[in-house]
Amino acid sequence: MIKKVFWLGAFLLLLTRVPLCVAAGAQLRSIDVHSSAKAAQVTLVMSGTAASKVFTLRNPERLVVDFTNTRLASGVRTPAGDELVSDIRTGVRPHGGLRLVIQLRRAAVARTAWIKPGRGSSRRFVISFGQSAGSEPAAAHDSPGDEHSGPGDEHSGPGDDELKVVRAAHAPGDSARDVIIAVDAGHGGQDPGAIGRRGTREKDVTLAIARALAARINDEPGMRAVLTRDRDEFIELRDRIRRARAARADMFVSIHADSIADRSVSGASVYVLSEKGATNEAARWLAERENAADLMGGVKLDDKDNTLASVLLDLSQSANISASMSAARRVLTSLDDVGQVRKPQVQQAGFVVLKSPDIPSMLVETAYISNPSEEKKLATARQQGKLADAIFQGVRGYFDRNPPAGTRFAQSRQHSTVASVLAAPSAGP
Repeated sequence: MIKKVFWLGAFLLLLTRVPLCVAAGAQLRSIDVHSSAKAAQVTLVMSGTAASKVFTLRNPERLVVDFTNTRLASGVRTPAGDELVSDIRTGVRPHGGLRLVIQLRRAAVARTAWIKPGRGSSRRFVISFGQSAGSEPAAAHDSPGDEHSGPGDEHSGPGDDELKVVRAAHAPGDSARDVIIAVDAGHGGQDPGAIGRRGTREKDVTLAIARALAARINDEPGMRAVLTRDRDEFIELRDRIRRARAARADMFVSIHADSIADRSVSGASVYVLSEKGATNEAARWLAERENAADLMGGVKLDDKDNTLASVLLDLSQSANISASMSAARRVLTSLDDVGQVRKPQVQQAGFVVLKSPDIPSMLVETAYISNPSEEKKLATARQQGKLADAIFQGVRGYFDRNPPAGTRFAQSRQHSTVASVLAAPSAGP
């Protein structure tokens, strides 16, 4: 009984630290978009003003607006995409918030403004896009996610809310950020990868599966995908890692389709970095640490002596391989439900794309493109979707059990734990 009272008190204390949604708040009543090839304007008709956070994302280009204490009015539909604006989505945020995502076909400078209503009219929040992707926009905010002045801002001038394009969706300290998955489509451009007997190219299959996986991830609340390539282009192996690190990815998943001379061989397999590969990469990082990026935890190597830098890097890599192995096992189990698995255990190898010392990484050989039957399946959208969903289920299962701090997964797990404790039967007097 004492334990139950203790946890109840802890739970009530937690509630006092969490902003609660109040009944009164703004409503988003309609969304209107006018778009041309080079410019666009999105107008949100609101019942009142609300504090907002605005930031932009890359790959694909998106502008995100998070309104506090706001909900979508009944019957509101998002308009279809047009020239510059390809898609508009809305979603519910924690504590009564509303998220609006505007996806663009190319990067453009964004400006936002609250428009003071006329007599008897609703307030409008206007988002304008009107500058080509080639020019670098000036920054009006110190960081993505700074709050606008909101209700007190009757009208913002055209240049007051110009946004800086940023690479990451979250900043340190965000209490409910998305988990970011870097999805890497193997090969590309002048590198076709393996080619099946029917002429199916690995680079095309991997891109199709990567796109399907990214779409599945982006449909999941609390998750976001970053594609290392979204078209047929050649990217150096280490550049793929750099793109994942620039996006501050929580996991890196590289998609491939295996090939072997024996065309009867079939099935999927999953790889993580080997200990030897980690050792070789550690030596490379230590040799080039003056030019190396910081580790994800903010640990710098360039100002450490050889012994300390080596220890820090070894600790990071050991934890990274362990996390990679745990996630890879879940993906392998999910793939087993889709079709044959060639190797029932997660394999380890020194693949370059797995060598990030601080991002859990895996390489998925989805099937053997050299096998005629599997090649035929790999070329179909149905099988590509099945494989993408299987990988997604494994990755999501990993983050359910191992949520990174500061993410929505961690928040949900914390709430579930508290609820479980409160619901547990008393141990007696």
